[in-house]
Amino acid sequence: MGFWDDKRVLVTGGAGFLGSFLTDELVKNGADRKCLRVPLIEKSDLRKLGECVKAVKDVDIVIHLAAKVGGIGLNQELPGTLFYDNAIMGIQLMEAARLAGVEKFVALGTICAYPKFTPVPFKEEALWNGYPEETNAPYGLAKKMLLVQAQAYRAQYGFNAIYLLPVNLYGPRDNFDPRSSHVIPALIRKVAEAMDSGSEKIDVWGTGKASREFLYAADAAQGIRLATERFNGPEPVNLGAGFEITIKDLVELIAELMDFKGRIVWDATKPDGQPRRMLDVSRAEKLFGFKAKTKFRDGLKATIDWYLASRKGSRGPAARGQ
Repeated sequence: MGFWDDKRVLVTGGAGFLGSFLTDELVKNGADRKCLRVPLIEKSDLRKLGECVKAVKDVDIVIHLAAKVGGIGLNQELPGTLFYDNAIMGIQLMEAARLAGVEKFVALGTICAYPKFTPVPFKEEALWNGYPEETNAPYGLAKKMLLVQAQAYRAQYGFNAIYLLPVNLYGPRDNFDPRSSHVIPALIRKVAEAMDSGSEKIDVWGTGKASREFLYAADAAQGIRLATERFNGPEPVNLGAGFEITIKDLVELIAELMDFKGRIVWDATKPDGQPRRMLDVSRAEKLFGFKAKTKFRDGLKATIDWYLASRKGSRGPAARGQ
């Protein structure tokens, strides 16, 4: 109790998908919304050191969510951009925070940092046991460097930086832009557009055999909040829900929830990405008491309902989700 009293908190990416849930979570747990700094992407370019310096001035805690992200297609199209933008933002922001005397820095990594063939469930100890899956390795490695930086800064400067590894997120307010969205919003939009057009099929990348784990964004926000309050260690910590589902089963579940009766056509010429993904989430529960609460079917239904409702408004879902 009282942890957030008078804390000046910088949430980069706070106007985005996860950030919107996190700012709500912080305010609900005692943070003063007036003390939250949420730089908008139009106003702060964290690829520029000067902007990072301005962003961390007079700040107690930095929670770094901002990232340039996308699905397999965007990772294949812009690997250099995804590496540079994500690496330079994080590295410069952490350095600026250290120089400014920030009390705590919370860095968000990515499950894409794990080796391609990691034993399931992924344990944090396996993080360095191989190269990431090739289609998103540049992004995954850029975010992984923040763990190296956090541990190095803790060792040399006593800087309190922690590193969290969230699994794939989903939920209302997500990015549904087909060029840059992740698998769940991409599939929901694909099914909705097929139903709008009367199409009797949808085309889906890959074979459907790959598996993924998904964490509801509101649950992820709670995990980040608990880690910020309670965890001050050097080791990376997974944030997940502790289950996996094949892409085939995911598509079929989305079709069921949306009452789509058409065929699902798999394009095996397209990549599946990493073969399996599921996290060992025991460390987060042990170290700061986090355990995901939202049942996947319920979270998926809420995401679908939000998307369908938002399509009826004057603004598109992609705009609302950013």
